[in-house]
Amino acid sequence: MSQSIRIATSEDYPKIMKIWESAVKSTHDFLSEADFEYFKKIIPIDYLPNLEVYLISENNDIKGFGSVSDDMLQMLFIHNDSRGKGLGKVLCMFLKEKTGFSKVDVNEENLQAIKFYEKLGFQKIGRSEKEGSGKDYPIIHMSL
Repeated sequence: MSQSIRIATSEDYPKIMKIWESAVKSTHDFLSEADFEYFKKIIPIDYLPNLEVYLISENNDIKGFGSVSDDMLQMLFIHNDSRGKGLGKVLCMFLKEKTGFSKVDVNEENLQAIKFYEKLGFQKIGRSEKEGSGKDYPIIHMSL
């Protein structure tokens, strides 16, 4: 199976949002429908154009994406159909090697993600009551 990683362009945004939707629906069951719709609307407008987003593909089919800003992994999402196959780890290690990031924030209720990052060597270093845009979803701060 041939894997590749490349930088996303605006033409990739619809596919990125399909992956985001698939991943969030299967891992973020705590997210309200209104907040889900809010993020779905703002991510392609406010987030993606301002980040260097990398896509991971298998046989030229995009399966996931990730992005780092400063010293922080901002997003790492794998399509639900492809989760558990090591793609998240491959993409995370690629981004780590490329950027040297050492921190990630994870929704406290997303236990799968917390376990994923712990397996990669991250440790919990703090907690916030609200996530970055001020919504009431507690965040676990993790660092290498």
